[in-house]
Amino acid sequence: MFRNLSTIPACLCLMAVLVFVSTSYAQQKRPNVLFILADDQSPFDLNMYDPASRLSTPNLSRLAAEGMVFDGAYHMGAWTGAVCTASRTMLMTGRSLWKLPHQTNPNNGNRALVPENLEDNSMAAIFNRAGYATMRTCKSGNSYAPANQKFTVNKEAVSRAGNDENGNAWHARQVLDYLKGREESKDAAPFLIYFGFSHPHDPRNGKEGLLKKYGAVNHTDPQKVPFVNAKQTALPFNYLPAHPFFHGHPQLRDEEQVSGVWKNRDEGSIRNEIGREYACSEDIDDQIGKVLKRLEEMGELENTYIVYTADHGIAVGRHGLMGKQNLYEHSWRVPFLVKGPGIKPGKRVTGNIYLMDVLPTLCDVAGIEQPGTIDALSFKPVLFGQKQQIRDVMYGVYSGGTKPGIRTVRKGDWKLIKYDAMDGTVRETQLFNLKANPHEFLAEHQKQGKMETNLAGQSPYSAKLKEMEALLQAQMQKYHDPYTLWNQKN
Repeated sequence: MFRNLSTIPACLCLMAVLVFVSTSYAQQKRPNVLFILADDQSPFDLNMYDPASRLSTPNLSRLAAEGMVFDGAYHMGAWTGAVCTASRTMLMTGRSLWKLPHQTNPNNGNRALVPENLEDNSMAAIFNRAGYATMRTCKSGNSYAPANQKFTVNKEAVSRAGNDENGNAWHARQVLDYLKGREESKDAAPFLIYFGFSHPHDPRNGKEGLLKKYGAVNHTDPQKVPFVNAKQTALPFNYLPAHPFFHGHPQLRDEEQVSGVWKNRDEGSIRNEIGREYACSEDIDDQIGKVLKRLEEMGELENTYIVYTADHGIAVGRHGLMGKQNLYEHSWRVPFLVKGPGIKPGKRVTGNIYLMDVLPTLCDVAGIEQPGTIDALSFKPVLFGQKQQIRDVMYGVYSGGTKPGIRTVRKGDWKLIKYDAMDGTVRETQLFNLKANPHEFLAEHQKQGKMETNLAGQSPYSAKLKEMEALLQAQMQKYHDPYTLWNQKN
């Protein structure tokens, strides 16, 4: 077959070298990152968190099945009614709430807590220095603009129309166009894509077909309330027609001015608004599916870490509230799904992570050294099965209205929420056992279980209340909270 048999070993050696080099390159190829962010989405909208949810999200369900679901993912909180501003800045910088460079942060002037030129150590800047190609699309405003501008490609718009021209599909098009450009230019650099949406934040203007599916309409008449119909989803488990006491933020936009709801908390308004929320969320899922399909066609999907989350949760009728300016689980928690190389499929973990932990974790999985400005924790050990969670205690803040506002702490099954607002006229304490009362039912829900209520005033739980009070103050001190509550020692 071969005229010169002496050449065979040399050919085989060359082939072996080529195979080795090819295999080594594949092993050393750095992973891509696709970070997907929804705007205002409770984890309990999604059926991987609430099996009773009628919301259809096949692409997110596939992501959950092929990756990891976090049951304990939270945003730390906010010092402004625009909760997304603080949340997105924590995402970009890997820094905790009271160490962020915004004028509405009372600690902003403290250089020991808020370093100058922090944008130079934000997400895109870090990945740019590491040789990554960086691209972002998201809503404009209510974030950390200097960090956003560090992305090599940055496409911003508030796209909340109920159509493909100026709705969720606009953001997907920016990503698809970017991927097409990479393919045409044969760009081989690993990428970091920040794929943000403007929905399901209000006004929840869904597409007609999806609105019809959920029995909803884009309601615009403040003088009327929408009709209840059989296609609508049911009211939330913890729905109330009114919150039992004032939340402490006068004239809060989310609670009083949202088009389609306003101050109404009747069944028709809430069920219609949930339908609008679902219509927007299903459309988001459709757009995610387009991007995932394109990555698969390009051969990049298996080498990409995909993170799906939201900047915070949302109430939409739960506990008689509409917005995100509260610390019940539906608004403090966020959905959190991760899929990527080395992550075993179908896993569910507690995690106990904050959104600020995303940046150090992405650095870890990409093999990038973290800058000293990051004070969050990497949850890489959770992703690779070495731990179930990275913290024992979680702390949350809402201080966007009258001060100090609302604080919460959670450890294990126990959770404390305290309200100190309106110059001391709103002072309330809530204690929940989340195992027995996962929906944080109050007396107004009239449940039969003895623990399905606020336990703060019940003598059998006085020791637990004292323990949680001390734990909250310790967390406030740990994270440089500038306020103290009415019953705390200075």
